[in-house]
Amino acid sequence: MQLAYRGKIKLTPQQARCAIESLPYETPKLSATAIATMDGKSFAEAIDRAIERSKLPPMLNAPTIELVDATELKKPMSRYRRF
Repeated sequence: MQLAYRGKIKLTPQQARCAIESLPYETPKLSATAIATMDGKSFAEAIDRAIERSKLPPMLNAPTIELVDATELKKPMSRYRRF
């Protein structure tokens, strides 16, 4: 691409289009940064704690199931919306 800028080579239309499309990938933008406060703890200790947490079984917040008597389900249901 730089040789084409300098006029040393002539690109075909397909090569020029390909070069234009690949320019954003030459120097990608930094779109995310992380800011962390370690509170006097080292990064290595934080990684060790994360590894230990990953070995534990996952804690799932299962919804509580409310059992309803079958006789109540046999009654007619009230309509939520009428159209």
